[in-house]
Amino acid sequence: MSYGLSNFLKDLLPRRLFYRGLLIVATPIIILQIVITIVFFDSLWIKTNKGMTHALVAEIKTFIDAYDNEEYNRESITNLFKRNLEFNIKFEIGESLPEYKSERWFSPIDRSLRRELKAKFSNYWFDTTSYKDLIDLKIQYSNGYFQFFIPKDRISSASARMFALWITFPAILLIFIAMIFLKNQTRPIINLAIAAEKFGKGESIGEFRPSGALEIRQAGHEFEKMRKRIMRHLNQRSEMLSGISHDLRTPLTRIKLQLAFIKNDELSKKISHDVDEMEKMLNEYLQFTKSSFSEKDKIFNITELIEDIIKRYENKNISNELDTRVYMNGRMNLIGRCINNLIDNSIKYATKIHIQLSKKNNNIIINIDDDGPGIPEKEYENVFKPFYKIDKSRGASKSSVGLGLSIASDIIKSHGGNILLEKSTTNGLRVKIFFPL
Repeated sequence: MSYGLSNFLKDLLPRRLFYRGLLIVATPIIILQIVITIVFFDSLWIKTNKGMTHALVAEIKTFIDAYDNEEYNRESITNLFKRNLEFNIKFEIGESLPEYKSERWFSPIDRSLRRELKAKFSNYWFDTTSYKDLIDLKIQYSNGYFQFFIPKDRISSASARMFALWITFPAILLIFIAMIFLKNQTRPIINLAIAAEKFGKGESIGEFRPSGALEIRQAGHEFEKMRKRIMRHLNQRSEMLSGISHDLRTPLTRIKLQLAFIKNDELSKKISHDVDEMEKMLNEYLQFTKSSFSEKDKIFNITELIEDIIKRYENKNISNELDTRVYMNGRMNLIGRCINNLIDNSIKYATKIHIQLSKKNNNIIINIDDDGPGIPEKEYENVFKPFYKIDKSRGASKSSVGLGLSIASDIIKSHGGNILLEKSTTNGLRVKIFFPL
């Protein structure tokens, strides 16, 4: 149960660091403001207004009692209350009280006034909204009613509005300052994530300069050290394989020249075939060393790229089902080289090939299906390893050195994508490629 509750709370919380930090800062401020407001309105504003309303109704009750007891000089009592208590009093003879259109139960002023009037009078009517600074109050008396126009400040304190302003404005100001501060604190983390993403895709990021808090700077410096170590390792690997491949070309060239002097044509043909295979292997080695690329990213139409590749094969057994105008950001030549490798691999072992391109859920999906013998499921992960060859099925070609799928996988993953192997609908192999949009 606690595990389910924990997952529920995680789903409610924002996922970005900026909004989580803002929530941590803003929540205590908002809770504090709510508590202070509740305490203020309960203990100060409502009680103060209640006391002021009680005093006002008592004064009105005093006026009516004095008016009722005075038989000869009632006008002097009315003038006395007008002058000393700022009441505007008028007696309407032969009039009845109007009906309420609707009672404002949500208004604290109306509730307090209604409660106090109910305790003192049986018939009354009041309106607190028709006039900006006055309350229209009518009390049933004899064959008519008294109409009182009373200043609103007699039952409400203006300090409440000032309090609401001063408690709201600082809270908004503090949250705004916190947003600026958190934005500056999260920016270095975002820059570090962008640099890591670019480096993971093989893009050049130049010299990364860490910034921000000490911990973030330390993470940035460690990332820069790691990046330089990886780049040094990749360059050493590329230089070593490239150097070996170039060095081997010289003896191969001498062997080719010497083959011209061999008079035994059958022997010369066999040796020449072996030399051609060795040369092809060296070319694949060189191709593998170029998997650390300097080509820059650009937006291109991958639909047109695949169509051009298929046209170059001039093979009627290659069919396609491509969505029109699918654009992606990447290194076009490398993507083309990857798809070429995969189609070449299918052509070696299959008769019919079907290529499908679609766009779904912010992903570009490419499926390459064939009707060949396929690959055993237990070998799906191994075939992506450099120089790995399996003895049966698709791995039986002597001319292959086991780099085609490895190069394709490197190119796809350097673009933030993924490559999977499955069984095709024709019982062959399906190569499924995902590229993020």
